[in-house]
Amino acid sequence: MKIGVFDSGKGGTTVLSAIKKLLPDAEYYYIADSKNCPYGEKTNQELLKIVKDIVNKLIDWGANIIVVACNTATTKCIKILREDYPDVCFVGTEPAIKLASKTGAKKILVMATPGTIESERTAQLLVESEKPGQKIELLACPGLAYAIENNNRVDEVLSGLLVDHPKDYDAVVLGCTHYSLIKDKIQNHFKAATLIDGNDGVARRVMMLANQI
Repeated sequence: MKIGVFDSGKGGTTVLSAIKKLLPDAEYYYIADSKNCPYGEKTNQELLKIVKDIVNKLIDWGANIIVVACNTATTKCIKILREDYPDVCFVGTEPAIKLASKTGAKKILVMATPGTIESERTAQLLVESEKPGQKIELLACPGLAYAIENNNRVDEVLSGLLVDHPKDYDAVVLGCTHYSLIKDKIQNHFKAATLIDGNDGVARRVMMLANQI
C-alpha cells in the first residue's frame, strides 16, 4: 500500500503522523510544498494548478491513496480532483466543524486561512453543523500558516490575531493543519476551550479505504 500525502509545507505532517499510527506498514510519500505556502492566500486557479502538479507526481510514484492534508486545498479543489481523476482514491482534510458541533459546545470558534474561511465548503459545513442554541464563529488568520512554516514571528502574528478576540469559547476548531503544530500557544489564549482538529478522522478514513483496496 502506497499512500501519498501533501500540504503547503510541514503542517500536513500532523495528519501523516495520525495515519501512520493506524497503518504503520504502509509506504508513504510526503510532499511539503513550502515554496507555495500558504495555499490559503492563492487564487482558486493558482491553487488548482499547484495541486494538480503534485497529484500527478504522486500518481507517477504509484500512490494508491492520496491525502490532501490541507483544509484550503480540500475545500477548494477536492471536488474537481475527484472528477478529473476518477480512478484515484482521495481523502480530504476539512475544518472539523461537524465534530466540534457534536461535542455539544455552545460557542465555537473556527480558526483557518482566509481561503478556507471564504470557501463554499466551509459555508456548507456551517449550515450542516450549527445546532439550535449553538454559535459558530469564523476567524480568518492571514499570515499564521506562513509564520509557522518558517518558524518566524509566530507569537507576534498569533497575538495580533487574538489580542482583541474573546476567550470564552467552549471549543476551537484548528482549520489548518499548521495550527496543530502550535496547539500549546493557542490553548494558552483559549484556556477553557477544547481544541479540535480533523487529523484522527482523516486517518480512520484512510484506513477504511486501505482495507478495501
